[in-house]
Amino acid sequence: MSAQENVALAPLRRPAKPARAEPELYAALDLGTNSCRMLIATPDGGHFRVVDAFAKSVRLGSGLERTGHLSQGSISRTISALEVCADKLRKYQVGTMRLVATEACRRARNGRHFLARVTRETGLKLEVIRPEEEARLAVISCAPLVAEQASQVLVFDIGGGSTELVWIDLSDVPPEERAQAIVNLRVGHDSEKGGARIVDFISVPLGVATLHDRYTDVTDDAARFALMSWFFEEQITGFKPYLQGLAGGCAGFQMIGTSGTVTTVGAAHLGLRRYDRRKVDGMHLSAKAIDEVIGRFLRLGPAGRRTDIGLGRDRSELIMSGAAILQTLLRVWPAESMRVADRGLREGMLFAMMSANGAFRKGPKRD
Repeated sequence: MSAQENVALAPLRRPAKPARAEPELYAALDLGTNSCRMLIATPDGGHFRVVDAFAKSVRLGSGLERTGHLSQGSISRTISALEVCADKLRKYQVGTMRLVATEACRRARNGRHFLARVTRETGLKLEVIRPEEEARLAVISCAPLVAEQASQVLVFDIGGGSTELVWIDLSDVPPEERAQAIVNLRVGHDSEKGGARIVDFISVPLGVATLHDRYTDVTDDAARFALMSWFFEEQITGFKPYLQGLAGGCAGFQMIGTSGTVTTVGAAHLGLRRYDRRKVDGMHLSAKAIDEVIGRFLRLGPAGRRTDIGLGRDRSELIMSGAAILQTLLRVWPAESMRVADRGLREGMLFAMMSANGAFRKGPKRD
């Protein structure tokens, strides 16, 4: 699969007035189970500068676990958000872009019908990517966070409908080349000698929405949390690092988490009343701090979480399913701390497209 894709947009019903395009503009759109997110950016040294951004909670996968279909309400909300994205792409005259859809569209019986409707009504042609590609892009986005001393890295992405785990062996890569080795990773392909090696990859069809929906009939909050944690661990028993007992917490091991769950826990630890990406992205979050935050969320209960100013109603409903996944991973692979990544598929797509065009000749800038 090519790292970049040129997509022609069909004429919009309500075209916006074109604006002067900036040089080398790239766009990445990620339509997930819960959110529709897009970044428009241009290369800037070893990183990129965001020109425009869009994010909207659309709850596309609401009820999917129960019915197997995308609901008409979810489809309408999502198409409205995608119309905004299409207007922005037209406004900036973006030529190089990648537009992807993930677990909800992979699983829904009416997924193809939905995507055809999206193209018909917005002009956007979305690509449904495989779990392996979703994992690769999430890992690429985290490349600048990989420590030079890290020889074993676990990157996990807790999504709305699925969770991806990738264990990477960097022991044969010189420390100063490890970030670029992450960008060059190809999930499902044999690694070149002396490069980064993927020990194993797994995509679990459980994310914050699907795991939450599975246990909505359990009324006791603590019991529901314990059941979600137990059930998630049952789904990762085939992951090689689990089977082989590869250890976390040892010298050279690094854990990086990218998802709304880990950024929410990070923001809660910092006591932020209003989310600030600059303070959260890239922060080191200790296992002790994670346990304290999750413990506080449990003590608050459902009603207390709904009124917590740092969570908001949408996040409060799903935070405990995400927290169950996060705490399970830390229990299986104990680590003193982890890096929090407020980045994911969009950033991974941008890194991959720009890297393929030679924009990062010396590798991505470390954060």
